[in-house]
Amino acid sequence: MDNNLYKKIEHYVTGLFETLEDNTLAYHNLKHTQSVVDRTKEIAGHYHVNEKEMLTLYAAAWFHDTGYLFTELAKHEEMSVDVMRKFMLDHTNDNELIDNIEQCILVTKPLRNPVNLLQQIICDADTYNLGTKDFKATNKRVMEEYKLKNGKLDKVEFNKNTIKLLEDHQFYTTYCKDLLSVTKELNMKKLKKKLAQREAEETQTEEKIPEGESLQDIGKDKSRLMSKGIQTMLRLTSENHLKLSEMADHKANILISVNAIIISVILSVLLRKLSDAPYLTIPSIIFLIVAVTTIVISIVATRPKISGGKFTLEDVKEKKTNLLFFGNFYKATYEQYNVAMRSMMRDTDYLYGSLIKDIYYLGKVLGRKYKLIRLAYNIFMIGIIISVFAFAIAAFFQKNIPANTIINGSGSPL
Repeated sequence: MDNNLYKKIEHYVTGLFETLEDNTLAYHNLKHTQSVVDRTKEIAGHYHVNEKEMLTLYAAAWFHDTGYLFTELAKHEEMSVDVMRKFMLDHTNDNELIDNIEQCILVTKPLRNPVNLLQQIICDADTYNLGTKDFKATNKRVMEEYKLKNGKLDKVEFNKNTIKLLEDHQFYTTYCKDLLSVTKELNMKKLKKKLAQREAEETQTEEKIPEGESLQDIGKDKSRLMSKGIQTMLRLTSENHLKLSEMADHKANILISVNAIIISVILSVLLRKLSDAPYLTIPSIIFLIVAVTTIVISIVATRPKISGGKFTLEDVKEKKTNLLFFGNFYKATYEQYNVAMRSMMRDTDYLYGSLIKDIYYLGKVLGRKYKLIRLAYNIFMIGIIISVFAFAIAAFFQKNIPANTIINGSGSPL
């Protein structure tokens, strides 16, 4: 057997792709063929196939998509076999080898049914990308090739067909099953999610003109759709602000609770020992100041601020008051509030303006809250570090004072 046959196969197929370059082959090109060859070597290496089997796989991997250069998609495998046979008959008279290569090429057709390890390896190498993170990029190239070949492309239909391909596909070798199955499932889930989102968007924006409906009616439908979208946006923004406010309050409550416990410990336990261990006085005071300061700032951050609670009809007419915030109406009578609200609901500009104003001031309050809570956390963090160092320094100096040192009344050692 010619040991240079590997190189000859590679040079021949590479030359075909370069000479007969087809710009419509965005995916089934030389790059894909080289990738299949590399994957074939990887899988075959795992199973330690013999030299003749390796040559069979190598030749099948290089020739399996050469048919794309000469004929249409549906017949490219048979054409690939013809190209392979013409080349191999010029370089070997081993008919068994050529027949095995042919079977490995033909088994890459959509209805795969590999009957031996070599055919399983070539099938898995050809579809290796389905179970890798490169799937998104390779799928885009397949989509581009389809569009170049057919002139048009329905992305939703294409993605449905790709999902069907992934659902029907299977890896045959245990090596690829173990290595690629999980990622393939993830790729399929991502594609299904993308398809569901796209279909939902198309359902929302789809414009149908029933019999007897005018363009004016369509304009009204679009206006209603836009109005609904604005309402949804304002509602979600307001909800997000409220959730952030709850998170800020929760963070402040954590600081208050932790520091309240620290103060309780200092007052109930540590202060009693100061008479016996006066060297702990300064560290205890630092710790106490830090805890009290943190609590005060946390309370200031969460302390509610309420406005006057009243409004006048003049305020409503001039759209100066926000009736959606309780602080502006809690002292008003029900009759006053009912009249004012109905007036606002009849005025879309006033209603949306109030919603926008409500979101804006929620944001202002949030900005103040998070600024103060950040300050409280910084003080607590730095204060804890300083306090621990103060305790450590005090303990160190106390330990190093000679035990027989006596302090006189003036504070100097005798």
